[in-house]
Amino acid sequence: MPVFKSLLQKSFFINLLAAIALVLLLIFLFFVSLGWLTHHGSYLKVPDIVGMNTDKAVDLLKNQGFEVVITDSSYNDSIPLNTVRRQLPLSDATVKVNRTVFLTVNPVELPMISMPKLEGLSYRFAADILAKNNLVLGDTTHKPDFMKGSVLDQLYKGVSIAPGAKVRWGSRIDLVIGGGVVGEQIPVPYLIGLTVAETKTLLETKGLVLASIISSEPIADTASAYIVRQNPETRDFQGIPLYIQAGQTIDIWISTQPPVVDSLEIKRDSALFPPREAQ
Repeated sequence: MPVFKSLLQKSFFINLLAAIALVLLLIFLFFVSLGWLTHHGSYLKVPDIVGMNTDKAVDLLKNQGFEVVITDSSYNDSIPLNTVRRQLPLSDATVKVNRTVFLTVNPVELPMISMPKLEGLSYRFAADILAKNNLVLGDTTHKPDFMKGSVLDQLYKGVSIAPGAKVRWGSRIDLVIGGGVVGEQIPVPYLIGLTVAETKTLLETKGLVLASIISSEPIADTASAYIVRQNPETRDFQGIPLYIQAGQTIDIWISTQPPVVDSLEIKRDSALFPPREAQ
C-alpha cells in the first residue's frame, strides 16, 4: 500500500505539472496570435487621394489594406464630378492595417434644383436669385408690356418652366423682360375671320395682349375657332380708324363657323396681317 500511494502521488504531480505547462503554452500562443490578429506592429501610410476619381481612390485604398467609408457626397462646383474632396486620416498619416479611411466626395452627376419663381420680379432681382440657386442666366428678350423691366416669362430650353420644376444644377434659364409700352400708336388690327392661333401670333408680333376669349357655344378646339367679333373694333361709330398702343389688350368672341369678313378692312391692314382671302 505505501508503494501504491507513492506512485499515485507522483502521478498526480506529473499531471499537475503537465496541466500547468499546457495552460502556460495556451497563454503564450494566445498572446502570440493576438499580435498577429491585430496586426500589432503592422503600420501603413495613408496615400494622398484628394482630387482623385472616387472609384480609383476606393480601389487604391482597399488594395493597400484600408477600409473605406464615404461620409458625404454633396456637390461642390470647384472640382470635377465623382472626385474625392476630403479624406480622414490625412495623407501620409501612419495608421494600422485595416484602418478605416473616411471620404467626402463630389457626386457622380449634377444634383437637381427646384426652379424658383421669377415672374413679376425685376431683372436684377431675378438674376440674383438665379445665381443663388446655382442656375445660369441665359438669353434675355424684351417684349412690349406695361411691366417695364420686370420678368414676364422664364424659359428652359425655349419652353416656359413652372416654379418648382426640377432642373439640373448650372442649367441656363432665359428670361422675357417687359420693355414698357411703346409710345407709337398703331391701327387696331382687324381680327375678324382669323383663327385664335393666328390671332395670338399676330398680336405677339405687334406687342399686343390677347385678354378675354368669349364663346357662346361649346368649342373643343379653341385654337382653330374663328374670330367673329373684337373689342376694340377697328373703327368708331363715325367710321374713323381707332389706334392702340403696344402692351394694351384686345378681347375676342369666337365661333366654330367662319364669319363674313370685310375685304376693305383686310386691305387696310395688309401691312399688319398675313395675306388672306376675303370671304
